[in-house]
This record gives sequence, C-alpha cells and structure tokens, in this order.
Amino acid sequence: MPSLGTCARLGTLLLKDEIESVPDRAGAAGGGWAPGEENLVAMRPDMPSIRVSRRGKIVIGVLASLFVLLSALGSLVRVYTDWLWFGEVGFRSVFSTILMTRIVLFLTVGLALAAIIGANVFLAYRMRPPFRPISQEQENLERYRVALEPRKRLIFIGLVGLIFLASGMSAQANWKVWQLWRHGETFGVTDPQFNRDISFFAWDYPAYRLILGLGFNAVVFSLLLSLAVHYLFGAFRIATPGPKLTIAARRHVTLLVFFFIVLKACAYWLDRYGLVFSGRGKVTGASYTDVNASLPAKMILFWVAVLIALAVLASLWLKSAQIPVISFVVLLILSIGINGIYPAIVQQVTVKPNASDKEAPYIDRNIQATRQAYDIVTDKDGGKVTYQDYEVTNRPDNSALTASDPTVANLRILDPNVVSPTFSKFQQLRNQYGFPAKLDIDRYEVDGEVADYVVGVRELDQSKLTGNQTNWINAHTFYTHGFGFAAAAASSDVTNTKQFTEGDIPPKGPLKLTTPQVYYGELLPNYSIVGASGAPREYDGADVKNTYGGSGGVSLSNVINRLAFGMKYRETNFLLNDAASAKGAKIMFDRDPRERVKKVAPFLTVDGDPYPAVIEGRVQWFVDAYTTIANYPYSERQSLSDLTTDSLTATNRTASQADSQVNYIRNSVKATVDAYSGKVTLYEWDDDPVLKSWKKVFPNLVQDKKSIPASVLAHVRYPQDLFEVQRKLLEQYHVDSATDFYNVADKWTVPNDPYLDSNVAQPPYYVLASAPGTKDGQPKFQLTTPMKVNNSTNLAAYITVDSDPGENYGKMTVLNVPDSTVIQGPEQIANTFRSNATISQNISLLDSGGSQVIHGNLLTLPIGDSFLYVEPLYVQASGSTGYPILQRVMVAYGDKIGYAADLAGALENLSRGPVGVSLLNGGVGAGSSSPPSTSSPSPTPPASGSSAPPTAEPTTPPVTGSQAQIVTQLNASLARLQTAYRSGDFAAIGQAQAEVQRLTEAYLKSQSGANGSPSPKPSSSPS
Repeated sequence: MPSLGTCARLGTLLLKDEIESVPDRAGAAGGGWAPGEENLVAMRPDMPSIRVSRRGKIVIGVLASLFVLLSALGSLVRVYTDWLWFGEVGFRSVFSTILMTRIVLFLTVGLALAAIIGANVFLAYRMRPPFRPISQEQENLERYRVALEPRKRLIFIGLVGLIFLASGMSAQANWKVWQLWRHGETFGVTDPQFNRDISFFAWDYPAYRLILGLGFNAVVFSLLLSLAVHYLFGAFRIATPGPKLTIAARRHVTLLVFFFIVLKACAYWLDRYGLVFSGRGKVTGASYTDVNASLPAKMILFWVAVLIALAVLASLWLKSAQIPVISFVVLLILSIGINGIYPAIVQQVTVKPNASDKEAPYIDRNIQATRQAYDIVTDKDGGKVTYQDYEVTNRPDNSALTASDPTVANLRILDPNVVSPTFSKFQQLRNQYGFPAKLDIDRYEVDGEVADYVVGVRELDQSKLTGNQTNWINAHTFYTHGFGFAAAAASSDVTNTKQFTEGDIPPKGPLKLTTPQVYYGELLPNYSIVGASGAPREYDGADVKNTYGGSGGVSLSNVINRLAFGMKYRETNFLLNDAASAKGAKIMFDRDPRERVKKVAPFLTVDGDPYPAVIEGRVQWFVDAYTTIANYPYSERQSLSDLTTDSLTATNRTASQADSQVNYIRNSVKATVDAYSGKVTLYEWDDDPVLKSWKKVFPNLVQDKKSIPASVLAHVRYPQDLFEVQRKLLEQYHVDSATDFYNVADKWTVPNDPYLDSNVAQPPYYVLASAPGTKDGQPKFQLTTPMKVNNSTNLAAYITVDSDPGENYGKMTVLNVPDSTVIQGPEQIANTFRSNATISQNISLLDSGGSQVIHGNLLTLPIGDSFLYVEPLYVQASGSTGYPILQRVMVAYGDKIGYAADLAGALENLSRGPVGVSLLNGGVGAGSSSPPSTSSPSPTPPASGSSAPPTAEPTTPPVTGSQAQIVTQLNASLARLQTAYRSGDFAAIGQAQAEVQRLTEAYLKSQSGANGSPSPKPSSSPS
C-alpha cells in the first residue's frame, strides 16, 4: 500500500493536471514505457543522505593517496633498477622495447574497453525514465538511487578507472603474442587440414583469439552493467507488472545482444582452426569426429549465428523484445545439439567401434607433425634420427673389452652428481668457498689427447659464512666473489689419488686460468658491492684483497641509485656505508647465469643445467636456450615440466622447467655468461622461424652463428633438457604404423633411476665413447640414454646423440634391440648387483660403522655385441668431514658381472664366469675393514650354443718358502702389477692381482704361525 505521503503528493500532481503529460515527456526523452501502460509515478521518499565532513574527506584522500603511492613505489623501483641492469649488460633496447609494448597495450586496450563499457553505462543512465511506476520493487530500489545519485560522477569515474586498469593489466601481459603477430616469420610448412602455413596457427590464431576475447569482455560487461543500471533506475523491471523494458532500454540491450551474437559467429569460424589442437582423439589434433562432425557443425553454427544476428537487428524495427531472447536461446540449444551432442554420437557410434581404422589417417598426421615439431624426424624423411638394428647377445665375448677400445679407454668412474663434497674437501681451500651440489661434464684437450673431465667452479657460498663473517659489511662488501676452477679426469679416481688436473689457489693446471675471480655464478649472494675506491677491501682467493676492475655491476655513484637499491633490498646501509657511497662503487645483482639469460631474452626457455668452461684464461658459463610454442598443428602437446623431470630435478640438483604446455621446441640459442664481467652473449644456433621472428623484434640481441669463436665452439654440447624432451617423445613416436601407435604396440619407456625410491626417470649421461656404427677409433662426446620395453625392465633401445660441434652434431642414433633377445635394462642390472650374495654382503659391511654407501650413475654403453654397464660405488663417512670416496666399481656385460676396488679389476672379474663374482683381484680393496675373500666361484660351463669355453678358476701351486722369500716374490708381483696398470692390459692386471692376492694370503698365513720375531714386510700395493 502506498504511504500517506505518497498519496498526498499524487493528489497534488492530479490537481495540477501533470499526470496527462507523463507519457509525452517520457516518450520525448526516449525512455518512456510502451503506449497504454499505466504510469503511476514513484516519487522519492524523504531519506537522510550520507554526508562526510570536509576534514574526513581530506583524511580519506590522504590515506588513499598514500596507499596508491606505496603500492606504485615498489613497481617503480623495480622498473628503475631493471633499467639500470639492462644498461649494465648492454641490452637496454630490449628493456625499452618490452616496456613500450606493455605501455602501448596497457593504454590502448585499457582505454578502448573503458570507453566502450563506460559509454554503455553512461547511455544506460541517460536512458533512465523520468518517472517510474509505483511498486514495492521500485520503493526498495529508491533508497539505493538516493544514496548513489549525489555521488554518481565519482562512482562512474571509479568504475571506468577500474575497468581501465583491469583491462590494461590483462592486455600488457600478452605482449609476446602481439609482437609475434606483427613480426612472425613463415615456417614454409602447411597443415594437412586447412593448408595454411604453420605461422597462421603460431602467430595469427592466438592474436585473433585474444582480440575476440577482448571483444567478448567489452560486450558482456557492457550488457551486464547496462542491465544493472537499467534495473536500478527503473528502465528494467522484474517484479513490476507491465513491460519489462522501456523502449530505449530495449533498443540498447538489443544492440548489445546483436554484437554478442556477431562475435559468437566469429568465434565459430575461428573454432574451426582450433580443431587442429583438439584433444578429443587418441592424440593431439583434429580426429575423425572433429573433421567429420565438429567441423561441419561449426560451419552450420556460424551461418545460424549470422542469421540470428540479422534477426536480432531487425527486432529494432519490429519493436519486439522477445526476438533477442528467443534468438539467444535458439543459438544456445543449437550449439549444444549440433556442436555437443552430434559429435558425441558420432564418436560413440561410428568411431569407437572402429577406432584404429577411423583414426589412422589423423594419427599419421600427428606422428609426422610431432616429429617435425620436436626435431625427431627420421633420416629417411630428411631428418637427423637414424634407426639401426643392434644384434646383441646376452652371452658376449669379453674380447671386445680391450684397453685400446675408445669406449673402454674412456670409461667414466666419477659421478658428477656425487663427488661435489669430494671436490669441496680437497679444493674448497677456504671456508667461504664451495661447489654446486651437481658438477658438470666437459671435455678438454690436455697433452694432445681429448678426454672428458668432471668440472666445477669454486664459488662463494654465503651459507658457509660463520660468526662475524655474516654481518652486512662482510657478506656484501668483503666476501664478494668466488675464485678458481677445478677439474678432474672423469676416468680417474680423484677421490683416492686427490690428483686434480686443474685446481688450487693460485690456479695450477694445463687450462691456464688467468682470471680466476668468479663474480657471476650459481651460488653467489643476491647482491655484492664491489669496485669501491681506496684501499682494496674485497677478499680474493689467495688471502689478499683486491678491487673489482671489470665492466660488470651498476654504478652507485649517485644518491638516487643508492636510494633505489636501498628500497629494493630494504637496507639502509646503501645510504650509510662508506663502501656503497665511495667513488667507483658498483652493485652486482641478478648474478645467476640462467637468470641473466632469461632476463636478457625473456622469450627464451633456458636449460636447467648451465655448465662452466675455461676459455682463453677466463671462466665462461654456457647456457642452452630454447624457443618453444604450443600452437604447432597436430603436434602432441605436453607439459615441459613432465617431459624433463628426472632424478636430478626431483632432488633439486638441476633446475626444473615450468609446467607449461609446448608442442614445438628448438635449441635456437647458445648463450655464454662471463664469470668475471657478467657479459651475456647470445649466439644463434638453429635456423628456427620462431627465433627469426624474435630477431625482428629485438634486432641486435642475438649474434649470427658464424660469429661464435672457435674457443667457445669447442665446448658446445647437446643440451640435456632438449634430449630429455626428445627421448620422452620417442617412447611412442619411433613407431611408424598408425595402427600400432593406436594399440600402443612397441612402446618404450625411460628406465627409472634404480637407486631413487620414487619412480623418477634416470637422467641421460654424457660419455666419451665410440660413436655407434663407426670403427675409426676416435671417441665422440655423446649424450646417451637406454630405453626399456613398456611395462618391463628389459632393454628395448639405446639412444645417443652426437654432442661434438661439427657436421654430425645433433645426429641421433637409435639402436633397436631385437625382440627375440632379452637384454637386461638398468633396473634389472641394479637389482642383479644388489641380489648377488658377495656384493650384497660387502656393501653391508661398507654401509656399517657410521659410513654410508652411495651408488653412482649406472652407465649403459654399447660395445662389441652387447651392452656394458658400469657403476661406481662410493662410501662416505658420517659427520661434516665425510666425503664420498670411490671404494668399488661394479660392471656387467651380458650375463657376467664384475666387482672390484677399481675399474680394471672389475673388468678382469668378468672373465671369471657368467654369473659369479670373484674378489681374488682385491675386490674388497686395500685398507678395507672387510677381509679379502678366499672363495672363488666354481667352474661354470658355457650356455648352450655359446662358443665361449668353460670358465674355471685356474689352479696354482701352493706358495712355499720362508717369509723373506714370500716377501721378495710379493714385491716382484707388485712391480708387475704396476707395470700392468701402466700398460692398460686387463688380462695382465688380473693375473698380477691374483698373484698378489695369493702371495698376500701366504704371507699372512706364515706370519700367523711365526713365533713373534720381527719379519720383513712387503711394500704397499699401488693405489
């Protein structure tokens, strides 16, 4: 019921004959109700308005300004310090290009959407009817109108400002899409469905999607906010009887619905191209159902949407408010029926019962596209992957294991993932230094021979600073850098010999390190202040102080820079400390090689394992970088993180990749970072259209491949993350037949790391070995991995890629193991080692008394007519002083295993039987707490069909003579053993070791029966 006040006001209006003029005035305003409507007018009730005092407004304004200022200040400081950083590395043009692109997108898109949405809100307000029918609904809304009306301008500005900020921030984050749309290069390859160049899907399609999304945002928010304004001010009624919309509001809403349907028609047209990324079928790409059901459905919906859009537009003249609603509902129903239900029926009725046949042509498309996108095309199709049948036997002849074989001569017994504490023990030299948890493998030519080395940089490890070393002055102005480089031959036992090829302070070795200071690395603090004039204050490796004189670092010469960095790191010492304000002072930050490359080239994905090398007297960090996209038609989309996860990333020894979707990757860039100056240099490596596009965006960023110095080129290697991506794809994509692919026939999988509890993939390993299929006697630096049969531990294949820069760089060889032969894979071999009674018992002894046994990498190497497995075994004492020491080496070849204190002994052990292990060659090692075994395996006949003779323990006459005579014979045997070690003759080594063991046992036996008189002692055996 109307209130008495309302009735009184209505009476006054009636007396003044105002009620008759209401329809005319409303119609003249363009916002009246339909003719014949009852126009009872709702007048405003007397309601108190919310008022804020002048002082309150000032306080609120000051607080809001402070909040905005503090929020923006952090961003401004970050932008300013980044601008300084890019100036340091010489790539300020990169920073300005990215910044300007972001600003332009922010302003353009923000202003466009704010203008469109704001204009619609403003129109909705202007279309409000001057009078509103009396109803409970309108009385409830009146209180909000009264509260908002005095502040409508402020609310409108705030709403438009919020839209501007939200739209601009969303748009500027997509700066890469816009730049690639403008500068994208063609691929020269067309997709099999639409015959469009891949560049359309890589650059144009994402941009069109983005523009379409912005259009939908503008129209949808305009529609929703306009309806809200229409409702609030009475042009749109829900509970009031009569028409629900005024004529003006109806026209406004109809136009917005028209634009929405037009955009929906564009979306249906664009959706056709999106089918090449469909995941409906077995693989990524348009499946049978997509091509034969979804594609026609989208074309039908496109034309239906066009007709509906025209009908909605015609409703403006037909004066019907029902046509837009009916059209929208019809489009929704048709979309569900044609685009949803119909393809589902085709999938269930037509495809599912005959999937292998129906999907075969589309799986073929996926196989070809995936091989192209991941660079695993076979050599017969012009690619670099060669498949070879590798005829193997599980009872090979040991004659292939000769010291002259390049693979055997370069067998690696140092595991770079294990021996970092050993490097720290003998090469740390000062408590503030340290080595990364994972060292690296590289090759050097020393004394005319190329060999692989385990290498590491002696870096400043701030976590090792103690006591007074941890205060701000020492941590950031005194201990500022690392010092030097350490290298040990990978085939040597540096854990026992302690003989490093390169190391010490000052540097010693054949690598001729002339600038040992390391100001940029993986362990360095987040920032250091260097280069301050006056007395040298930076601790150098040789217990002296120096002053940095390189080009790295950002100047702290002015108070603005010091204030900016003080705010960045929340540290007042930037303004108060003398070193920070001294002449020549610089700050070094963002010092990690990976982060520097990522920051200089944010469009690149960097490898998780940078590695150092000594080049022309300086330490250089090598960082492999990739260009990736996720819009390569028909190529299989995968998570980059999943593709590159292994036991190293699982244990945080190498950096993990982001969980982003990719279906194309190239190692387009080789980057170097100077450890002294921090200089970042990017070299083009792969002829890649993605990189070509980015080179147009940043013209002077990446240097040509021809400009790579020979000294840098010598240390280029095939990147690990790329190889892991490729081997993961080759699990299934080595199959040519679409039917076999669909049925998951002949699928491979990467073996799990046998010594990690979780099911995590074994990482690939760098080795220096004979290239598969070659007999030139020259070892090649390779990145290798075994592959096992799916759901089995048997070996299925072996993949190796040439990692030496040259004409064969990147050539991938896949050795296929015949199905007719069962060859044990790494997991089975590891289990064989663990289950052998002799080895298991010895490991238990080594793993007792506070010591810990550490299993090194289990290498798989093709040699002869089988695979040789080599695994070093380390023992580390408990406590902070313990470090891994190589104590045993385990090898397996065919069905024979060897176990000894060194590699030569383990290889010689292989001749003692197909399943037995003998420790007669000193397998428990000199100095071990475990006594030498006196047992030997019984003779074992050869397997049926084997040409190998039966292996039996040779009989030897008992040792006779006095202790002095035994000692004389033992010393002679030790001399023969040393000679055998130098010659590399494994047979001679084994014979000499057996003789030493036999004489040692005789000596101990004679000594135990002596009367305690002193007797001569044999000289110590060689290590």
